[in-house]
Amino acid sequence: MDDPALFINRELSWLEFNRRVLEEAQDATVPLLERLKFLSIFSSNLDEFFMVRVAGLKNRELNEIGSPESNDGAVTGELLTEISMRTHELVAAQYKVLREEVLPGLAKAGLKLVPMSEVKGTDAHGVESYFSQQVMPVLTPMAIDPAHPFPHIQNRALYLAVLLKLKIRGRIRAPETFLAIVPIPSLLPQFVPVTAGEGSDRFVLLSELIASHLDLMFSGYAVQEVATFRLTRDQDFELAETESEDLLKQIQSELTKRKRGAEVRLDVSKGISETLQRALTGWFELDPGDIYEIDGPLNLGSFWAWVNLPGYQALRDETYQPQPPRRVRRHKGDLFSLIRQGDVLLHHPYEMFETVTEFVEQAAKDPDVLGIKQTLYRTGRSPAIVAALAQAAGRDKEVTALVELKARFDEEANIEWARTLERAGAHVVYGLVGLKTHCKVTLVVRRDADRIRRYVHLSTGNYNPTTAKIYTDLGVITCDDKIAEDASSLFNMMTGYSVPPKWQRLAVAPHGMREFVIERIEREIAHKEAGRDARIIVKLNSLVDGDVIRALYRASRAGVPIDLIVRGICCLRPGVPGVSETIRVRSIIGRYLEHSRIFYVANGGSPEVFLASADWMPRNFDRRVEVLFPVEDKELKKRLIDEILAVTLLDDAKARILQSDGTYVRAGGTLSSHLVFQELARGQDRAFQLPPVPGTASKETGKRKTAVLPAPGPGPTLFGTPQ
Repeated sequence: MDDPALFINRELSWLEFNRRVLEEAQDATVPLLERLKFLSIFSSNLDEFFMVRVAGLKNRELNEIGSPESNDGAVTGELLTEISMRTHELVAAQYKVLREEVLPGLAKAGLKLVPMSEVKGTDAHGVESYFSQQVMPVLTPMAIDPAHPFPHIQNRALYLAVLLKLKIRGRIRAPETFLAIVPIPSLLPQFVPVTAGEGSDRFVLLSELIASHLDLMFSGYAVQEVATFRLTRDQDFELAETESEDLLKQIQSELTKRKRGAEVRLDVSKGISETLQRALTGWFELDPGDIYEIDGPLNLGSFWAWVNLPGYQALRDETYQPQPPRRVRRHKGDLFSLIRQGDVLLHHPYEMFETVTEFVEQAAKDPDVLGIKQTLYRTGRSPAIVAALAQAAGRDKEVTALVELKARFDEEANIEWARTLERAGAHVVYGLVGLKTHCKVTLVVRRDADRIRRYVHLSTGNYNPTTAKIYTDLGVITCDDKIAEDASSLFNMMTGYSVPPKWQRLAVAPHGMREFVIERIEREIAHKEAGRDARIIVKLNSLVDGDVIRALYRASRAGVPIDLIVRGICCLRPGVPGVSETIRVRSIIGRYLEHSRIFYVANGGSPEVFLASADWMPRNFDRRVEVLFPVEDKELKKRLIDEILAVTLLDDAKARILQSDGTYVRAGGTLSSHLVFQELARGQDRAFQLPPVPGTASKETGKRKTAVLPAPGPGPTLFGTPQ
């Protein structure tokens, strides 16, 4: 069980995840603007991977184990070489599909990126006017010489590197040749309209527009060469929380340091001369493998401006409007009365996130509500929930907000929300020293007619109305007394270090969640050995934890059927003879980002279903406050098993199956779980049941649909056969 060959490296597994994102951009059946969106997502994913994961590897010794949590034994030097090789291949494929398929297809539909050489006549006059009035005033050309040191290059910003040669000697003493840097203003639109109208839009790149006017900035010099470049820096940081008197001030200080993080990757425009590249890279501490020549626009994230253009509906997925949750449709404006009648299950984005907002807003306005406690991890730019909490505090209710200041890349926004809530009179705390508060919990204390009652919302996703429209998440609102008591204990733990001797319904990290998961896996082994029903189904974003993977291997060796739906990183290797033969792993990449975490066990014929904020990773089990909670309402449990898990396992249109060698192959069918869930949310009458394990017959009975999941294909393997 400790053999490194049984584990897939987490960094390489992540790259395979991003390859699956790229596949959506390569898929000709996906609408063109959606393909462009996936190209942008691929780029932003890769940026974060380099800013955090690759940056971390570069801080290690080359002969150190690169990713100890992976258990695969790969050393840092070899891992960085492999990452560089795979990333260069992926980036080349990304730009190939952009140049050869996506941009030509969009051009035929009237959405065109044109070179400056094609801008003529009145169009040229308009572009010239835009440059002189809007662009030129904010440009700052910077010469590089002994009197002008090389400027600080900001993370992921665009720049022009220019080689210049003197034409006319003026009164100012100037060098014969020199290198200059011109920043591309990030606050200006990166695409400049040439012509715009219904059904036709033409743009030039801002960087190309500026490059065509360099003679105005460097009069007296001839431009010998110009190239665009973009630098990615280390953006991760570790806090010495135990040594800090004020966590907020320390984070603000670290955010300032982040701007000068070490260089980890350099993108340069294709065709750059060796002379200019050498002049440029001499200022950065980078290896040759860290440099990427790009045949196309360097910042594909800017194409979100195209994705969001009005019109062009034929180039997008069909518009979908989230529906009211099923039980909520029956209530008449009083959510608290509805919750007393039974738990409410929320399935986002198919069902409205506004129900969660309404829950908090009703609590803020209700005179019978005494207090609200809530965790805030990623909330978005202008969250209504923060406004509701501030309103509740203004009404003299007891409001406590656990604002996680260490939510990576959301630190500044969370600092601002923390200050907003403090000004409103709320109690704001930043969680526990050394831990991130990643759980998603809201607790409302209300004076009902019969007694004081606590209402709890628990979720797999953030209190973010924007991401709730594109992330698949599950939440439950309940007034179950034991869950409510655990929720109160959880907040007491986070505000006052008071850990209860026993959790009644919740499993809480870092106080035993890993042990809870492994105990349930071991129990399935006992059920299997006793001849009772045994099966495990898990849906996660990432599976990395070595102890849990070994427990799953033991369960597989005992014959327990295991289905893992893992969107991103999966360090478990399925289909290994004698180790993981009963384990099937699938990843679904499609219209929505799979984000919900579900844990199902057959439990000898008495199934249990749990939802969680946590992936199965060491950081979630050991360094975060996370919550795993049961769904015990019979109707909701049945829906989770026979609808949500069943449909997810039946997906063969957007699912890829993990092979033993770490690669993925498409399932190759037509059923998309995302489209089915949209239909179900709209009220379509379709029935499903949990697919049987491989080896049982497929069948169709009435409206019920069942199917056999595809087993891992034969494929190459790392275990005894040629790769």
